[in-house]
Amino acid sequence: MTATAALKRSWALDLDNKTLYELLRLRVEVFVVEQACPYPELDGRDLLAETRHFWLEQDGQVVCTLRLLEEHADGTKSFRIGRLCTARPARGQGHTTRLLRAALAEVGDAPCRINAQTYLVDMYAKHGFRPDGEEFVEDGIPHVPMRRGGGAGGAAHDAGGGAAYDAAEAAPSSAGK
Repeated sequence: MTATAALKRSWALDLDNKTLYELLRLRVEVFVVEQACPYPELDGRDLLAETRHFWLEQDGQVVCTLRLLEEHADGTKSFRIGRLCTARPARGQGHTTRLLRAALAEVGDAPCRINAQTYLVDMYAKHGFRPDGEEFVEDGIPHVPMRRGGGAGGAAHDAGGGAAYDAAEAAPSSAGK
């Protein structure tokens, strides 16, 4: 039996080099290699002072990660979740749900956006996200902009539930790039 994955969280500037490397390695493995989608993974936002990283470690390995960006459009604090992915052998174990809940607990009622891969819109809806625009194609993959909280257009709660997300985790990723 494998050990329970340990939930980790760090501000970008507090990440050690080895951990950052492991987070980036997993993201490249899933988004670039597995999805056969060459794109510029290193976008300059991973080390911004207000960026937070969440990840799960199991048996000494990073098995799931997400990036929480703080944004200040129009002087209003909001958040953006992205780069959410789970290693292939660790899928179907509820890791996506666990990381989303941890990040959304930090977000609270503030607006939060995500560019969801289209096939995962229903999964994100279970976390309180609602479509917030038309479907678009990014790097050859259909995405839907979604929003949660912050008044009109978003829900301010986490719709919760655990087992329902396991099927979504069988897919390579949970959030657009």
